[in-house]
Amino acid sequence: MNTVNHTQTFSLDELCTLTDFTKRTVRYYVQIGLVNRPEGETRAAKYSPQHLEQLLLVKKWTAAGVSLDRIRELLQGGSAPVPERGRVPGSIEVCSHLHVAEGVELVIEPTRAGLTPEQLRHFVRAVMSAYEQIHQDSTTKANP
Repeated sequence: MNTVNHTQTFSLDELCTLTDFTKRTVRYYVQIGLVNRPEGETRAAKYSPQHLEQLLLVKKWTAAGVSLDRIRELLQGGSAPVPERGRVPGSIEVCSHLHVAEGVELVIEPTRAGLTPEQLRHFVRAVMSAYEQIHQDSTTKANP
């Protein structure tokens, strides 16, 4: 079996959509070293799932009131992870909505769930596979 390893990449626009950051903010975080430099330059720059993860952590920690200097330390392996801030009215979360089927939707907040982008993709594949199996089983039983 021949498998090809494709590494997912994002454009700056896609990354901004996924993180709810502006292009200017993402560029600033790259400039000050909070986020790794992208591969390529200007419009051709590509961002990896690691960039997405870094930005989501920055979003989480800034929402918890952590300074950018402290966030840099944490991203570089500093100790004492930031405690989760309780959900308060007006707080913003970045969620993924998985449309499984008509009437079936799953809302996932990957950072709170502690899922990396790869784990989230694996979870989504597993949910879709489980739903398909259940749907096939019920169809088979209804039509013997």
